[in-house]
Amino acid sequence: MKSSNILLCTLLWTGIACTSCTPKNEADDAPQNIVYGIVADDYRLETGEVAEGETMSKLLGTFGITPATVDRLDRASKAIFPLRSIRPGHKYTAFIHEDSLHTPHLDHWVYEASMTEYVVFSFIDDSIAIRRDTKPYTLRRTKKSAVINSSLWGAIMEQNLPYALAAEMEDVYQWTIDFFGIQKGDSFTVIYDERFIDDTVSVGIGRIWGARFTQNGKDYYAIPFHQGGKVRYWEADGRSLRKQLLKAPLKYTRISSRFSYARKHPIYKVYRPHTGVDYAAPKGTPVRAVADGTVIFKGWGGGGGNTLKIKHAGNLQTGYLHLSRYAKGIATGKRVVQGQLIGYVGSTGASTGPHLDFRIWKNGKPIDPLKIPQEPAEPIAKAHRAEFDFVRDRIMAELNGDVADDMRITRLDSLELIGFGAVPAGSETTTQTETAKSTKKAETTTR
Repeated sequence: MKSSNILLCTLLWTGIACTSCTPKNEADDAPQNIVYGIVADDYRLETGEVAEGETMSKLLGTFGITPATVDRLDRASKAIFPLRSIRPGHKYTAFIHEDSLHTPHLDHWVYEASMTEYVVFSFIDDSIAIRRDTKPYTLRRTKKSAVINSSLWGAIMEQNLPYALAAEMEDVYQWTIDFFGIQKGDSFTVIYDERFIDDTVSVGIGRIWGARFTQNGKDYYAIPFHQGGKVRYWEADGRSLRKQLLKAPLKYTRISSRFSYARKHPIYKVYRPHTGVDYAAPKGTPVRAVADGTVIFKGWGGGGGNTLKIKHAGNLQTGYLHLSRYAKGIATGKRVVQGQLIGYVGSTGASTGPHLDFRIWKNGKPIDPLKIPQEPAEPIAKAHRAEFDFVRDRIMAELNGDVADDMRITRLDSLELIGFGAVPAGSETTTQTETAKSTKKAETTTR
């Protein structure tokens, strides 16, 4: 292929619409039909699904692409989307044009890697190109409330809410809410952005704009605010929801045994101290460090099986027992940060089934992990207090009732107080539903 053609295709493929080599009358100002970023007006589109056992050679061969070209494509696409990643059941679309002799030619073959991502494989003249991109979506601001009958996840499913909402709420409240102590009658209200493709297909959630979680009759608010270069969540009084320790080192589990000095051992059938908390979970469930610290022990702990011990500030030490294996890179003397993956749930040592035995010591004395007092992280700075109060009042008003669109907080990174109100600095007012394009930059290569 001539160098001028390579430059032309590269420039066009990195734009919003891949218009290269697409016959088009420049005088035609009619709206274009854009499909996967390609002007599709002059193409015949064929769609299908990858069948079990189908390879790229077979799939592309039906459209006249030679094995030699597929081999070139395989080499060119490794850094963007390896061809071996093609999976059965995923949809594809072929863009075909016919020459003056009515001979069909495949210009683009698009593979849907997920509900939101797709890959464009292009064949123009003697060149090939690969572009990975995401579908445009709309953000729809939503407020939902639910009463919990069994668990947070159960309430999410009962109300037909996005599953991702449970994980996001657990991330927001992981230092504050005891998700293993949830009782029937606890409740929550949450404001969040939900992503939609074609205005109908939900593909996940965006920012959580605020939440109120009621546990044992106490309200725990989560107010988003931009401080220190990041958006984090704060209590209504300005204290950070972040604490020195996570509430638990793993998710989606249940407590099978609590801290006790006289527990009947399930194997040895005698009463002995169990100075930890057992979290029953499937083998392989990720285990994370509850605080920053240094690994001081990694090895076989007798009845505790594969064990990790981590030393933290404040003369605290944590232990993680019965692990099936350790995370990559974890070693004695290694520094870890809060939330870092350190191992996986197992059933090694004296164990009747997969679980994590989690322990905490202070000054060498065991303490109940479920009762350790927590100090919050840095609170809202005095210089930001007025802006925070404004955001908090608007968010809490929306959580507690209906508010007008212009009263909603829709931006956090550049808020300025003006008189008795506040506006995002240097920006126009956003609406409740806004069209968005994923911030992930499309990857393109040309050969």
